[in-house]
Amino acid sequence: MPGQAHKTKSLPHLFATFFWMTLGAFLAALSIRIFLFPHQLIDGGIVGIALILTRLYGAGYLSYFLIILNLPFIYLAYKYIRRSFVIHMLYAVLFFAGFLFLLQDFTPFDGDNLEIIVFGGALLGIGVGLIIRYGGCLDGTEIMAILINRKKGFTVGQVVLVINIFIFGAYGWIFQDWHIALKSLMTYIVAFKMIDMVIVGLDELKSVLIISSKPKELSEAIMTELGLGLTIMHGKGGFSGNAREILFVIVERLDLSDLKELILREDPTAFIAIENLHEVVYGKHAYVPYKKKQRGKFFP
Repeated sequence: MPGQAHKTKSLPHLFATFFWMTLGAFLAALSIRIFLFPHQLIDGGIVGIALILTRLYGAGYLSYFLIILNLPFIYLAYKYIRRSFVIHMLYAVLFFAGFLFLLQDFTPFDGDNLEIIVFGGALLGIGVGLIIRYGGCLDGTEIMAILINRKKGFTVGQVVLVINIFIFGAYGWIFQDWHIALKSLMTYIVAFKMIDMVIVGLDELKSVLIISSKPKELSEAIMTELGLGLTIMHGKGGFSGNAREILFVIVERLDLSDLKELILREDPTAFIAIENLHEVVYGKHAYVPYKKKQRGKFFP
């Protein structure tokens, strides 16, 4: 039956989703317990606030602070975003808090500041990145940022950045130690970059829009020499009113220079616009821009 087939397919997907989220929660908790907290470093967002309160009131309260501080944001996510996201967020927060409790007696990592910042931030970033990639969230400030974005127009990144600057600044001011605040900021930067790598991957994709006086020759060269599929869109010049064919190509970062060289070889006056892509989906599968066996099949 169709319903049974759909259910059978969804179970492995659900298992994989919660497995990777559990692993992410464990890695993030491990980073906090053996790298950050023993060396008085904090993360941004709700985790950072929980770590500040824990340092003020005692190490045994970290898991409780994390859950209590996230509860209002879980409610906001339930009310304004979607229920499936709430389930994933609640699962990630509870497992993260649970692992923090279980790992509280682990031996801290003993190393110099650079090792602690790099390895602690990287491990934290991998853990949080896995949770985000599979639909969860540990930081309630991102929920606030999404809602502010809808109301005021500020980007999510701008809101999160302002909140975290305030948190790191407050940490330095409360304990009158700007060295730990700056080291925490450096750890956060490492974690942020690692999150981006986990979510996006190492193979960055670029979208390229090309306006050329030789669209036919150029499209044939791109498909034949580089094996890339493309889409031809029909447009019109804003000033001239002349009809134009616009080529749209998705390419991996490593192949971008070859693509630009080919375009300018065929048409030195071509207009090229290049943008970063975080994810591309082709049907039910992740889009792969180049495969020797499937040249030209990615776009109609």
